[in-house]
Amino acid sequence: MSESIEAQHPMHPGFSFQLEAGSQDGPRAATFSTPRGAIRTPAFMPVGTQGTVKGVSPDQLLALGTQVVLSNTYHLAVRPGAEIVRELGGLHQMMGWEGPILTDSGGFQVFSLGHLNRIDEQGVEFRNHIDGDMLLLTPETVLDVQAQLGSTIAMVLDECPPAGVDRDTAARALERTERWATRSVEHRHSLQLHEPMALFGILQGGVEEDLRREGAQRLRELPFDGFAVGGVSVGEQREVMLETISAGARHLPIDRPRYLMGVGGLEEFIVAVESGIDLFDCVIPTRNARNATLFLSDGSMLNLRNSVHRRDRSPIEPGCDCPTCLRFSRGALHHLYTRKELLAYTLGSLHNLRVFHGFLERARQATLEGSWDQFRTSFFSRFRARSG
Repeated sequence: MSESIEAQHPMHPGFSFQLEAGSQDGPRAATFSTPRGAIRTPAFMPVGTQGTVKGVSPDQLLALGTQVVLSNTYHLAVRPGAEIVRELGGLHQMMGWEGPILTDSGGFQVFSLGHLNRIDEQGVEFRNHIDGDMLLLTPETVLDVQAQLGSTIAMVLDECPPAGVDRDTAARALERTERWATRSVEHRHSLQLHEPMALFGILQGGVEEDLRREGAQRLRELPFDGFAVGGVSVGEQREVMLETISAGARHLPIDRPRYLMGVGGLEEFIVAVESGIDLFDCVIPTRNARNATLFLSDGSMLNLRNSVHRRDRSPIEPGCDCPTCLRFSRGALHHLYTRKELLAYTLGSLHNLRVFHGFLERARQATLEGSWDQFRTSFFSRFRARSG
């Protein structure tokens, strides 16, 4: 077992992190307290890129067990614009969500919209994907925007290289991300905050374990309130992705929340939680639901458009406590999906989000009870039985 690594600076006033069970490089359960409410980890953050989790209301999110949601700085800066969000009372009021909100910095768009941007030491210059207008993201401006939005947890700007880059390219992206992180920390003191805002640093380094370790060592010297593992699930092979998650997380401070960016799936959760990850986000549960692909608690999936479900009176998954399973059958959902009824997308999203939340709730309980090994073994025995 690795020696515990602690952060070198206190957290921002109003934020705290209390480890309840776990170690430096194993599964853990904790409470991340924010001025907008406590987050009991491990926890999943539904993605509301444009200021809404597609097809799901704030009250429904709460009922499913959602504690924190994610939105996107780049997309909100393009439409409707940070100033308009501020005029509407800030992102919490605009979304109708009173709990914590984490906003991504736009660093992923550096990767996903690479054909529209130019990266240099100052930052990233975009031709935005809506009307082609120029947009400059710098370590300073992304924090200004997140402060205007009223984010609870802000992310620094990072350079996220695609999969397959050579070691030198990964090293340069890591070094630039570190320089941008330093600028973010310096700029934080001059922000005009509308409410308290935590700041998370992001660890890059590609698939190189030594770069991840060295990057974590330098990153934890800065006064961040939490740390994220970035640059995974960007096109690399699945096994490589899972190994990279573990390589990064175990070198981050034990007394700060750790966030795995953009990775979702029950098998991925097992590997990541076992590596000490606390927070997750991914569009998969709602995106898959809009395509009639629904998750089961053993990690397998159903396509509700398949005709085999046409006369099936059973719920998506017996024993599931989501509102969809309590009231609708597979046959009813098959009808709604094949007729492209909007209700289908909401009902599917409610189920998938509840599966994700419920899985991490059980992972937390297993960690608290000291039964993680049994929880892990039970999941993989069912997962392999269904997939093999």
